[in-house]
Amino acid sequence: MKVLVPVKRVVDHNVKIRVKSDQTGVDTDNVKMSMNPFDEIAVEEAVRLKEKGLVSEIIAVSCGAKPVQETLRTAMAIGADRSIHVDTEAELQPLAVAKLLKALVEKEEPGLVIMGKQAIDDDANQTGQMLAALLDWAQATFASEITLEDQKAQVTREIDGGLETLEINLPAIVTTDLRLNEPRYVTLPNIMRAKKKPLDTITPEELSVDVTPRLKTQKVTEPPVRQAGVIVEDVATLVEKLKNEAKVI
Repeated sequence: MKVLVPVKRVVDHNVKIRVKSDQTGVDTDNVKMSMNPFDEIAVEEAVRLKEKGLVSEIIAVSCGAKPVQETLRTAMAIGADRSIHVDTEAELQPLAVAKLLKALVEKEEPGLVIMGKQAIDDDANQTGQMLAALLDWAQATFASEITLEDQKAQVTREIDGGLETLEINLPAIVTTDLRLNEPRYVTLPNIMRAKKKPLDTITPEELSVDVTPRLKTQKVTEPPVRQAGVIVEDVATLVEKLKNEAKVI
């Protein structure tokens, strides 16, 4: 069974985000970029399923400009067998990405798509669900455990009241949560091997997908600076401030 794993190139999670001076977006010039952490978990899970003999091939996919190939090489260093780069300079929104992935799924015919539940740059949490709807496939989101058996997948997910286990038929879409696994450290020999693995490039036009943005960002601003707290003399003063200044009681 093939597994398709979409990965996204984002600003590294350790980097402090800076907003552009014209408030049109986030400044990415000379900023460290890396694979979206949830996508890294998805790649790791696909590799573990292959190591168990449940998966025959892992295909990593990324959409965007040429630098996303670095992210694809990282995915192949973790263990993906080959990768596909959908080359476009357009601003890609969740629906456009879902349509691109749908076209690739129809071309590659994987039995399972494992992807991060959301990207840490836009926190949209939409692409997996949109892809499942477009394909009319079963879906299980926020997976903390995945078991494959007899053309079915059992997916455990965290909910407010505890844990929920779903059984879905394959092919299916599964989105990963943080507790699913801890991605392995990428070693230098694997990085070198990844350079020899196939990386194909395709365009949205070749997939017959229109990626024109449907939403427009009006303005991006930094959150307001948190005000310093104050020390009050007694409980009566605290109650007075909560009632008359904060107006929360």
